[in-house]
Amino acid sequence: MSALADTGTSLLAAIRESLAEKPDGVLEEVARRHGAPLLTVVEALPEGERLVLSGERFGEVWASMTTWGEVLFLVHTSTIVLEVVGRLPPGTVGRGYFNIHGDSPIGGHIRADACRAIVLVDRAFHGRRSCSVQFFDETGASMFKIFVRRGPDRELDPAQLAAFEALRERLALP
Repeated sequence: MSALADTGTSLLAAIRESLAEKPDGVLEEVARRHGAPLLTVVEALPEGERLVLSGERFGEVWASMTTWGEVLFLVHTSTIVLEVVGRLPPGTVGRGYFNIHGDSPIGGHIRADACRAIVLVDRAFHGRRSCSVQFFDETGASMFKIFVRRGPDRELDPAQLAAFEALRERLALP
């Protein structure tokens, strides 16, 4: 499951050095600069900032987040950062996809079987705490991310933050 197992020690050292120099920077930029998959960079975060899970837990993780209220659903590619605010609707597996059902701007069909890893990330981003659940495909590329929303005061929503922390605690258990 780990992308780090396939990463050379000099590349991994360079990634960790970049993260130490700017610990609250854009992870995609670190990946681009080092020619590494984003998953490799995320796995190189300090241990307390990430919890790495098998992608086989996709349905379980998704179902837990359907109770969080409006989240920030984000897709970040080399050409766009697409942000959609909405509730995560429930989904069912059919015809090779995880099909999202419900009245939300977040909808569609996800190849959940292509999900290699899910990482719960809790780190500073541009000086503020940021909490997200990030999904990665078999190449280590980001599929999408789900962020704990911020309120009008720019602070993390307390109820969502508590739900994120409870999910992380539950999933960290052996």
